[in-house]
Amino acid sequence: MSDGLQNKVIFQQVAELLQNARQQVLRTVNSTMTITYFEIGRIIVEEEQNGKYRAGYGKQLLKGLSEHLTKEFGKGFSIDNLENMRKLFLTFSKSETLSRILEIQKTQTVSAEFKRPDYQTLSSFFTLTFSHYIFLMRIENEKERRFYKIESEKHNWSVRELKRQYDTALYTRLALSRDKEGVLKLSEEGQIIEKPKDIIKDPYILEFLGLPESHQYSESQLEEEIINKLEHFLLELGHGFTFVGRQQRITFDDKHFRIDLVFYNRILKCFVLIDLKIGELKHQDLGQMQMYVNYYDREMRLEDENKTIGIVLCQNKSEAVVKYTLPENNEQIFASKYKTVLPSVEALKELLESNII
Repeated sequence: MSDGLQNKVIFQQVAELLQNARQQVLRTVNSTMTITYFEIGRIIVEEEQNGKYRAGYGKQLLKGLSEHLTKEFGKGFSIDNLENMRKLFLTFSKSETLSRILEIQKTQTVSAEFKRPDYQTLSSFFTLTFSHYIFLMRIENEKERRFYKIESEKHNWSVRELKRQYDTALYTRLALSRDKEGVLKLSEEGQIIEKPKDIIKDPYILEFLGLPESHQYSESQLEEEIINKLEHFLLELGHGFTFVGRQQRITFDDKHFRIDLVFYNRILKCFVLIDLKIGELKHQDLGQMQMYVNYYDREMRLEDENKTIGIVLCQNKSEAVVKYTLPENNEQIFASKYKTVLPSVEALKELLESNII
């Protein structure tokens, strides 16, 4: 190995160590501050309960506390922020996991007058930034809130990415394809990918392409916009996806066919083929995808890889066409709608409630 190459390898190893260290320090700081705010919220709530018979006591408490803390510690202790700390305690102290932690703390507390927070114990629960929790507190459904907390932790979502996933109703779209037991599992474990159906969403939300719903565009234009925003598209596809290529050509009997987009999912260890269709889905579209999938399974797939998955993305589809075109035990070919504008979360939730709950 040449000196130049060796130096580059050493640099990459050291750089990775430093980046991991910085992330660890940041996580520790974020966790410590969130736990501190949680404990401030606890003190506020307990004091409010002591003075619950006095009208307006809570507002007076927050106002006075804000003035004193701001004078002593500077910004960050406005009445609104203290209210968020109060909500943080009220919202997450109800969590079954945190309730067990708090119960253990209570039995280990020496002084009844002041409960010093056990940062080491609580850090296993509070791993996100305070800004993450402020957003999570706005989600009223506890199962849904737990899901977004778990996914944010598992995939290091920024607050911006968390907001985007919520605004595009990720939980609702995943829940639509699951029974009651599957929906409960989502809220307890997040998205677990074990079989092809687990990676499928319906609809896919492609608002980041900037294409109006009524805009006239071709399939090639849609594909071009996806390639231009590939990072966003990979996030929308979900966990474990890597891009392989576009317009991948396959040839047999002197005939050429091109698959719009080819990906690989590292979790399922399989190719994922995507065809883009403008307008209504036709049975021929599903038949064509079946041909692509068969080709990849027989000519491209390695022995240790799983069967290829095919997804036809269309603007509209008939469930009957999908049902009677594909075999009953189908686990490889899927048809999903896509939306180029942000749908109403409420409308999707209504659909979820009518179909599952």
